Amino acid sequence: MGVGKQAGQTGRTGRTGQAGRAYVGSFTAAGGPGVVVADVDPGTGALTLIGATDAVPDPSYLALSPDGETLYAVRETPDGAVAAFRTTPGGVELAGRPVPVGSAPTHLALHAGHVLTANYRSGSVTAVPLRADGTLAPAPSSELRHTGSGPHPQRQQAPHAHQVLADPSGRWAVGVDLGTDSVRVCALDDGDLTLHREVALRPGSGPRHLVFHPRGDRAYVLNELSPTLTVCAWDPVGGSLKPLGELPVLVDAPDGDTYPSEIVVAPDGRFLWTATRGADVISVIALDEAGDAPRLTATVPCGGHWPRDLAIDPAGRHLYAANERSGDVTWFTVDQETGLPSRSGSVSVPAASCVVFG
Repeated sequence: MGVGKQAGQTGRTGRTGQAGRAYVGSFTAAGGPGVVVADVDPGTGALTLIGATDAVPDPSYLALSPDGETLYAVRETPDGAVAAFRTTPGGVELAGRPVPVGSAPTHLALHAGHVLTANYRSGSVTAVPLRADGTLAPAPSSELRHTGSGPHPQRQQAPHAHQVLADPSGRWAVGVDLGTDSVRVCALDDGDLTLHREVALRPGSGPRHLVFHPRGDRAYVLNELSPTLTVCAWDPVGGSLKPLGELPVLVDAPDGDTYPSEIVVAPDGRFLWTATRGADVISVIALDEAGDAPRLTATVPCGGHWPRDLAIDPAGRHLYAANERSGDVTWFTVDQETGLPSRSGSVSVPAASCVVFG
């Protein structure tokens, strides 16, 4: 199933009466439709595509405002930018001009009245202020440039900020840098990003994305250059991250290109799931009560090829894999006792890269 669009506009077939909304990012340079809008069936998790807009090239990662009225997207191009869209009953509409940030932004998050972007090619994190109506100020207020490198001869010659997010307490901005094998804890005061602490991870691990336990005292870092998960203790008062150990996310990593991409945690904190490109699987990881001893229990096919993103619905009942190279979003029903996902369906979204829920 495809989704029709006109350049720069959102299809307006209207709501279908279903109870949720999903937004899918995609790479327009690879044939993707841009930002795709879908209704979500609350019972089955099925997506019904209702429209798309290519008003912004390569909107590879998205974030939704808490009130659900504004959607933000990075423009993952050499001249990177962040854009704001208004959500409407029929889809989304571009709200103002995109704001330039660093080069090739791969991730963004909302924090302390700003949109933060992780700029992969620049090796930096940028803060763009939000106006009272949720639109973007015309220029960033701050950019924090990373320094350093790692042992991988091709991928770690320079910093490569891959993710930025707020910690559960809202005190800190946390940046994950693949190029320097480190996580940076930052403060955002009066619009200025300042480095609070840099935490070194195993050299050559290539950290990509981090997720916090719902309890707020543990964090889990998914490493791209080795298929592993780093378990960390998190102190939200002191802004301190302490690595505790590593866990493989694959039983037997296949030869060739194998790159973990995304990690999500169940709302009740009992399970983690990771996606790995190349192996094209979702790994199921059970958490103990403390969260210190994760255990790999199963891997299942991701439903397509090259799962760039993995997302869970707010109720924790369905997982969604954005399979970039096969051009689809596949959804799975999660067994609440075992955490095992079972494939339930899919929709065609060429060059899919990200799924978020409203």
